[in-house]
Amino acid sequence: MEAPFLMESTNQTIIQEFIFIGLSRNPTTKTLLFALFFPMYIFTIFGNGILIYIITRTSNIHTPMYFFLCNLAFLDTVFSTCTVPKVLVDLLLAEGRISYTGCMIQMCVGLFLGQTECLLLAVMACDRFVAICNPLRYAVIMSWRSCKYIMAVTWLLSCVSSILLILSKPVSFCRENKLNHVACEILAVVKLACGDTSYYENGIAFQSLFTILVPFSFIVVSYICILTSVLQIRSVEGRTKAFSTCASHLTVVIMFYGLSMTMYLKPSSNFSSKQKYMSIFYGFLTPMLNPLIYSFRNDDVKKAVRRILFSSSQIK
Repeated sequence: MEAPFLMESTNQTIIQEFIFIGLSRNPTTKTLLFALFFPMYIFTIFGNGILIYIITRTSNIHTPMYFFLCNLAFLDTVFSTCTVPKVLVDLLLAEGRISYTGCMIQMCVGLFLGQTECLLLAVMACDRFVAICNPLRYAVIMSWRSCKYIMAVTWLLSCVSSILLILSKPVSFCRENKLNHVACEILAVVKLACGDTSYYENGIAFQSLFTILVPFSFIVVSYICILTSVLQIRSVEGRTKAFSTCASHLTVVIMFYGLSMTMYLKPSSNFSSKQKYMSIFYGFLTPMLNPLIYSFRNDDVKKAVRRILFSSSQIK
């Protein structure tokens, strides 16, 4: 991908790289931020990696719910790795830089993974809806063939959606190459685009409708149906068990969609520096918290961990 040519008076220049303004220019603050973000990233990698290992190694939880959870853990690992290592390196340098091509790749990959997570959380809500509201047909509706097909379509749709906007009309930049962010996030990149940016703003709005608002509305409807079905269960133990299978997913949905809607469901021209701080929570903290939420609030995962630890101690 080549950077577009820009006209400045009679001279022709090319944007070859972007400079990240980042979170701070103060060396002490940057060192403290590095000391905070580095352990978070390590914990994200190990937390999601352990969750994937537990799910793949434990045969009695090889169910659709954990298949989707394994995909979510993998997604969080890649999503975090897409931006965090670069941010960590930039915190150790006087000035963070990225090439034009690198920026476009990082932006598209980040957008692809973010959209995939939005759709995946909706798929997980669908799984819980079928399991609780139509348990007798669960094995037929959520067969392994169906689950694999659903995930393939989810990844494919997100991939096409993320690159279509940029490939259909490559972004051109006028003179300015200082990016008010820590990464090449699409809202910050479009802010630097020259000329009429309505095409990109409308494209982002449409994509947000498709990948954020529609899936979130589906999740809300699913949980209304789930709540109605659970309240019809007579035993307290039965209601508690049904709610417990949804609690972890619902916590992640509130956390993830709350930030996504705050950032993307408004005109992209209103992008402000406050949103780069929100993206830190969105890109750094959420992937780290997801394995914790699913581990601490899920009895099957906790039992699997104890079983693996016990087996390891027996071998020794």
